[in-house]
Amino acid sequence: MNKTSLFLRTPDEDVDFLPIIPLNESEAQSDEDLSRIDTLPLLPLRNTVLFPGVVLPITVGRDKSIQAVNEAYKDQKLIGVVAQKDSNVEDPAVTDLEDIGTVAKIIKLIKMPDGGTTVIIQGMRRMQITGIVSEEPFFKATITILKEETTPEDANFQAQAGSIKDLAGQIIQLSPNIPSEAAIILKNIENPSFLIHFVSNNLNADIVEKQKLLETQNIRERADLLLTLLQKELQFAELKNQVTNKTRTELDKQQREYFLHQQMKSIKEELGGDANDLELQEMKKKAETKKWSKEAAELFKKGIEKLERMHPSTPDYSVAYNHLDLLLDLPWGDYTTDNYDLKKARKVLDHDHYGIHKVKERILEYLAVLKLKGDMKSPILCLLGPPGIGKTSLGKSIASALGRKYVRISLGGLHDESEIRGHRKTYIGAMPGRILQSLRKVKSSNPVMILDEIDKIGNDFRGDPSSALLELLDPEQNHTFYDNYLELEYDLSKVLFIATANSLSSIQPPLRDRLEIIDLSGYAVEEKIEIAKNYLVPKQKEAHGLNKMNFKISDTVLRKVVEDYTRESGVRELDRMLASLMRAQAKEYALHEKLKPTITANDVEKILGKPRYSNELYKTANMPGVAVGLAWTAVGGDILFIETSLTEGKGELRLTGNLGNVMKESATTALSYLQANAKKAGVDAAAFQKSNVHVHVPEGAVPKDGPSAGITMLTAMASAFTGRRVKPFLAMTGEITLRGQVLPVGGIKEKVLAAKRAGIKEIIMCWQNEKDVQEINSQYIKGMKFHYVKTMQQVLELALMPVH
Repeated sequence: MNKTSLFLRTPDEDVDFLPIIPLNESEAQSDEDLSRIDTLPLLPLRNTVLFPGVVLPITVGRDKSIQAVNEAYKDQKLIGVVAQKDSNVEDPAVTDLEDIGTVAKIIKLIKMPDGGTTVIIQGMRRMQITGIVSEEPFFKATITILKEETTPEDANFQAQAGSIKDLAGQIIQLSPNIPSEAAIILKNIENPSFLIHFVSNNLNADIVEKQKLLETQNIRERADLLLTLLQKELQFAELKNQVTNKTRTELDKQQREYFLHQQMKSIKEELGGDANDLELQEMKKKAETKKWSKEAAELFKKGIEKLERMHPSTPDYSVAYNHLDLLLDLPWGDYTTDNYDLKKARKVLDHDHYGIHKVKERILEYLAVLKLKGDMKSPILCLLGPPGIGKTSLGKSIASALGRKYVRISLGGLHDESEIRGHRKTYIGAMPGRILQSLRKVKSSNPVMILDEIDKIGNDFRGDPSSALLELLDPEQNHTFYDNYLELEYDLSKVLFIATANSLSSIQPPLRDRLEIIDLSGYAVEEKIEIAKNYLVPKQKEAHGLNKMNFKISDTVLRKVVEDYTRESGVRELDRMLASLMRAQAKEYALHEKLKPTITANDVEKILGKPRYSNELYKTANMPGVAVGLAWTAVGGDILFIETSLTEGKGELRLTGNLGNVMKESATTALSYLQANAKKAGVDAAAFQKSNVHVHVPEGAVPKDGPSAGITMLTAMASAFTGRRVKPFLAMTGEITLRGQVLPVGGIKEKVLAAKRAGIKEIIMCWQNEKDVQEINSQYIKGMKFHYVKTMQQVLELALMPVH
């Protein structure tokens, strides 16, 4: 039987339970009338148990049951009603029937138009089957009437009956499907015994539990068992009612929200339409103008369809919207037209930057190929040089010369590869990579893109961005550059990438292999003067509000500022010195409202103080054991002193000045060469056994390394042992071998220009470095003398002065 509320029943194949009408127990036949009956037809019920005094209207369906009802109605109108042990059995046998049942009286028999039979029966007394007389055509059994106990009249039993009535009433109130008449019927029942039977018959309980109620002989025990079952039913009804009310509340809330949303939608339509819908329509219109690939179009179509199905308040809406927004903002297939006028391009480059001829020629070559072929994969140029020489600003000039958009990406300190490739769009705070962000900003797929400070990319446990650059900076791969956020390949082959770096040592080899290195050496004094005159002075005058003031700075004064106050490869420090001069001029004008027509050397010393650098240093330091070397650093060329002193000892060599392993080995090699060639060098061989040699390179806080100081160390040691001084204003650079040869070194231009800035007149270097000197503009090294040597003996002959 289905679990339904009190007083409700559902039909099955055998009986169809209709609304139950209780009759007064006084209408039942007396025990004496029933005592004479010993054999009765049996009516098996599948889904319920009939209790004495209760009236049931039922529809009989099975053939055996119909014949049993007809036979009983013709005879005494009495029939034995028993429950089936298993309600699923269609054709029950004797063993499928319960032993205890109820004798029922057929009150009325109705033949239905469809051929069925409906009977109204009333339970009379409980009975027990003692034997089966026949099974065909219907069950017929011998029975024994079970005597009922007298209804107790004590207070306890009356309280039990009252509790039964109260609990049944509460169940009726909590069950909205029970007719209201049920409460009235329950209220009118006075007989406690009939009350128990009536409630038991209509209780929403299993057949087994109802059968147990029927079989219980003691009426008090039957009342206790019924109270337990009613308590269980009441708890179930209360819980069901709570769930129903909660569900109704939630549905009411959803309906209210739906109603409000519909109202809001109507209001928005009255005002011109829903903002989100209008935005999506705009996105669709914008997509129609895009020149994107088939894959991009398909991705946008899927994304916009997904967005239309989503509510704007959902978290995923903004993720999907931002992704589509990026798709629409990227310049798919949008290119600026290159300017193929090479003469104009040369003028632009010459106007913006002084010197740097090698870079300018490379850009003009690129333009020439573009002009002839019409298309080519852009090279990956890397401008290598010390700080302050204009590598980054050169990118703007190149973009201007080509007629392209310009964008700069600073890579210094970058440690997250997602900055290059983008984040997965499902992450919180996900963004596309900086490459695509830059293209989105400039609205062009072929800009000039400056990758600034590529040698200063970070590399730690959080990622290796330089490895992410390998695909980006490979002309054979970057036409299918994949961004994690975009989830599509994007063509970067038309972008002209220009990287800048101060040193190649920190760039990993696979990345360096993808770069076309263009060396930019430091500026000579003459170049710095021209740069100051044509670029820096006008810039600083304008920055300090002096562009309308008529005063001049002569080349002589500019040379003094360059030589006495700066020692750098670039022009940043020079720019700062000129800014100091302009601030002083601005103050002078603010105080006196007039300016001197020219800035003199005396004015420079008053403003900038005494000169910071002096070439006299190389005169005063000219004593035996001191030689001047040339070194290359990441910030350009520099000069360094190498000092040697001898003390009494056993021939030990001591090195100080924060030297690297290569410089230490050069010192050891130089000493070994001197010992082996003491006679040629004019040194007493016995002196090596009596003296300890101490070699020191000043500025000990600065690490120094490299083979370039080999001949300088040799010269310093030879000078100390022979007592011969090194020629004044002489510097040298070159690597040495034990066989006495001088080998070439790198960074010649930087070293030569550093020597020029320091006032050096003569330079000794390997004969194979002569080609490097010839690449330097002759005007910048005017007045300097170069000695090209092959052996260390030649170095000593050129460098050491005769003993007076």
